[in-house]
Amino acid sequence: MTVRHSLSAIGSACSRAFGTFARDVAAGMLEVSHNSLAMLGLVVVAGVLVFSTARHELRAGAEQHVLDWLLARQEARDTEQGVLPRDATAVHAVTRATAADPASLPRQQASVANWLSRRYRVAPEPISRLVQEAWTVGVRVGLDPTLILAVMAVESSFNPFAQSPVGAQGLMQVLTRLHDEKYEPYGGVKAAFDPVTNLRVGVQVLKECIARAGGVEAGLRYYVGAANLPDDGGYAAKVLAEQSNLRRVAEGKMVAVNSALPSPSPSPSPSVPAPREPSAAADVVLPEAPAAADAAEEHVALLR
Repeated sequence: MTVRHSLSAIGSACSRAFGTFARDVAAGMLEVSHNSLAMLGLVVVAGVLVFSTARHELRAGAEQHVLDWLLARQEARDTEQGVLPRDATAVHAVTRATAADPASLPRQQASVANWLSRRYRVAPEPISRLVQEAWTVGVRVGLDPTLILAVMAVESSFNPFAQSPVGAQGLMQVLTRLHDEKYEPYGGVKAAFDPVTNLRVGVQVLKECIARAGGVEAGLRYYVGAANLPDDGGYAAKVLAEQSNLRRVAEGKMVAVNSALPSPSPSPSPSVPAPREPSAAADVVLPEAPAAADAAEEHVALLR
């Protein structure tokens, strides 16, 4: 009995020990599996975050790669066909063009743009952009937009690359070397051949001339460099006549595109400069009195 009882006790103890071991092993495996699942979840979350962050960069990189590939293929095709190569920025050339759709302009501006296009034989899109800018700038500085356009018409016939013998440049024929500081906000004097920049600088000079002279007609005489002369060669009359045409067009009236401007009046004396085409307008610095007369005489000498 004693031996049997001892064996039974040993068996019970072993059974309890094995059960405890099995429970500990199961608990350990469960803990390990929980930790593994948590780790896997963290890895998945981190992967999603990284992918979301990098998705934009990956897409942008892929788009640039495709664009470079397309440009390379186009360049190779152009080379085979003898076409001049294009740089990568050429695809954005349209954004740099000075142009606007005439149909997008208000009625007044569209009428003026179409009339100027036919009268001066220039494309309607660039002239529409200039009309649009003249209206915007004119309202801002308090000048009639039709006056700004009339000055451009008489000065350069809307040729943005015009240059007079004395160096007046661009649409409004600004003497760049005398007004170089006005081009500094636009990057320098080479901006004189940018149509919109030349318009803005020319309007600034025209505004100063009118303010100093006390009126539009007298201001135009300053603008053309004839402030101290008995005659401006008919310049102011031509500008005002063209402004009158433009006003009538803006009002919806019919104006012939071949209507003539006043003929330049003959110079009364050799001291008065002959009319210039294009004139060296916007070339008066407008000095303070009493030096104005001397400066005007010096400027007239320069124009000769």
